[in-house]
Amino acid sequence: MTQKHGKKYLEAAAKVDAEKTYSLDDAIALMKDVSYAKFDGSVELVFNLNVDTRQADQQLRGAVVLPNGSGKDKTVVVFAQGDKAKEAEAAGADVVGAADLVQRIQDGWLDFDVAVATPDMMAQVGRVGRALGPKGLMPNPKTGTVTMDVTKAVSDAKGGQVTYRTDRDGNVSVTVGRVSFDDQKLAENIKTIANTVLKSRPAAVKGTYVQNVALSSTMSPAVTVDVASL
Repeated sequence: MTQKHGKKYLEAAAKVDAEKTYSLDDAIALMKDVSYAKFDGSVELVFNLNVDTRQADQQLRGAVVLPNGSGKDKTVVVFAQGDKAKEAEAAGADVVGAADLVQRIQDGWLDFDVAVATPDMMAQVGRVGRALGPKGLMPNPKTGTVTMDVTKAVSDAKGGQVTYRTDRDGNVSVTVGRVSFDDQKLAENIKTIANTVLKSRPAAVKGTYVQNVALSSTMSPAVTVDVASL
């Protein structure tokens, strides 16, 4: 069954040369030109990588703080107790708790964007792993969300940190801002995540590592970006 697109999408797609790779500056300008949403859409960057995600050493996962933020206000919860709970509250965490927070999640509450935990809390957090894992909310040392430095973890999450990981097909998809962002700020964010992904090339990968990079907004066709311009 072929997916049918509306008139606005088709008009926007007609402005994009699907056979062409655009420099980063041109890609940003074109993406904005063909974004037809009436709201301030998110800007998404997708890397298609030549990796075999069945191999553990070829899976990418991590976090990076975008210099100009992601444009999204994030609700951050912290699993901590004692002094670390006070530290998390002082850092601006929205909800801080221990067994009570675990119970709240067991009761079905998942209205947050980032979960941070101190290492000593992970045994308790594990009890709600089935709820957190599928939504990408499980604290993980690789993304800096299992840590004793809860102040840094909360401020990073609030200050524009985004997480990235390869999906089953070797794609890495990251929100890099909003359509309303200044072109230069979008470019800085994009170069920051691109630099991280390029540096993360697994040693086992042979040949071309980045096969394709596409830029799009919430409601726009994708624009292919020239990797050399990143």
